[in-house]
Amino acid sequence: MSAGSLGGLDALRERIGEIDRPVLDALMVLGMMLGLYAVFAVVGSVIGFNTTGIFRLLANLTLLTAVYALAVLALNLQWGYAGLFNIGVAGFLAVGAYSFGMLSGSPTGSPPGLGLPLWLGVLGAMLVTSLVGLATAFPALRLRADYLAIATLAISEVIRLTVLSRPASQFTVAGVTLGTGGGQGFRNWPENPIEALFDSPAGDAIMGVFEAVGVTTTPPVEGFVYALVVVLVVGVVYLLLSRTANSPFGRVLKAIREDELVASSLGKDTRAFKVKVFMLGCALMGLAGILWYVYGLNAVEPASFRPDITFYVFIALIIGGSGSNTGSVLGAGLFAGVLFLLPQYLDNLLGEVGFLRGISTPSTFADAVGPLASLDVGPLVGYTIAHVDQMRFVVVGVLLVYLMQRRPEGLLGHRIEPAAAVDLRRRPEGRGAATDGGASGGESDE
Repeated sequence: MSAGSLGGLDALRERIGEIDRPVLDALMVLGMMLGLYAVFAVVGSVIGFNTTGIFRLLANLTLLTAVYALAVLALNLQWGYAGLFNIGVAGFLAVGAYSFGMLSGSPTGSPPGLGLPLWLGVLGAMLVTSLVGLATAFPALRLRADYLAIATLAISEVIRLTVLSRPASQFTVAGVTLGTGGGQGFRNWPENPIEALFDSPAGDAIMGVFEAVGVTTTPPVEGFVYALVVVLVVGVVYLLLSRTANSPFGRVLKAIREDELVASSLGKDTRAFKVKVFMLGCALMGLAGILWYVYGLNAVEPASFRPDITFYVFIALIIGGSGSNTGSVLGAGLFAGVLFLLPQYLDNLLGEVGFLRGISTPSTFADAVGPLASLDVGPLVGYTIAHVDQMRFVVVGVLLVYLMQRRPEGLLGHRIEPAAAVDLRRRPEGRGAATDGGASGGESDE
């Protein structure tokens, strides 16, 4: 590499280092979303979607990214900051969604609910999820590493099988009839506030704006507005967790993650800290379950909470980098857009551009791998694209192995987070080396 190019890279790094961390993080998230929007707009156009169809696709992308970001942020609080290996995420999503349904569902519905106001149902469901997290934490947090992971996975399956069971489908407590709906699931929701908004004059004004750009039907606009509300919730949670990470509470969590024995020897009640952060993370997972399944998918079924949801959330966190809130959002967007949503349109896209022309698509995996003996990879490529939903775990597994070998810290997991509320390694203007404790005065990753 020439000296001129090296000088250009140094100048670019220096300029990036001059940008404040919050501004840089916002630019990275915004750039990622604009890039995903551009990719999906092109995909929709090639497949043949009209303006409304493309807009619906972008709304789905926004909502999926937002709900994954919320779940990944909650997991990052537990694993990234406190080192608690919770692989029961799907179970806590289920607790939040079902609790909200039972609290705010109509008393005359099937299964019936309590009919509480929407906001009270959300807070109540988060409280219930945190209490389930508390009940989980007391026995499970005595365990470490692999044993804690196995315990949380088992609890997640207990939750899923409980809501699926016949006794839980409808039961009576203190004269009040509630239920989970059993195998049929729960669809007794209060009215979506976004739908109520579009029944008002404000909704007509919003529709007028979108009709000007060619979106003529209401459902995709309602979905996009709801997705923006979820994005706002994610922003609030992001700020909350950022403040938490930089607080004394957050610094104790990082100390527990690095060496719990040392943190305990300094007088910290590490078990109490772990219980608190586990409850907070579970409450946020419950909120993600409400926003995702109740109004995002408008359906809650036991089959929606299989362990693969937990693994998807973990993959997103690994992509972004454990211990970084911004990395959690970036990982959620890349996973939701590139690995989850895009493959659903991949076969149609490649068919439209003629990529699959001349490539056979075998119906069985054996027929696809057989020609590899003669170095013919076409059938395997065709089979993979035609059965991308079934092959998703294979693709995700290959990506996970690659990340573990090439970049185990993820996109932003390499960042250094100082224990102090301010970065003591930056040398103030006009101060000598003794002021900053003898630090070199170099720029911090923080």
